[in-house]
Amino acid sequence: MTASDRAAQLIRIAAEAAGDKLADDILAYDVSEQLVITDAFLLCSAANDRQVRAIVDEIEKRLREEAGAKPVRREGEREGRWILLDYVDVIVHVQHQEERTFYGLERLWKDCPEIELPEGVNVHRAPVGSAGD
Repeated sequence: MTASDRAAQLIRIAAEAAGDKLADDILAYDVSEQLVITDAFLLCSAANDRQVRAIVDEIEKRLREEAGAKPVRREGEREGRWILLDYVDVIVHVQHQEERTFYGLERLWKDCPEIELPEGVNVHRAPVGSAGD
């Protein structure tokens, strides 16, 4: 089983929105073989809490406008260090750079296939840490 077409659409939109707000190291994984609760994860990070919130706001706005999608759950808003958006088909993780390095979600999901993202999503900055290409 692979991620649904709907999941791929949501991942593409969310990745482009994150890229427009200069998110770092944007990656997506097809987790449909490993999890029954969702098809895909999108991971990205930012240098500070304000940018984390700006990325989340842009992702929510674009997914609502372009795909009619609203999150069923949103966690971590108060701290602004790791905000999780659950869209059922996809789960978006926007993390402060320190949390991204510490928790290393890429290591947990490294055996899952990476989802190819639109060209130019990560163009503004080279990948950081061990999560790079």
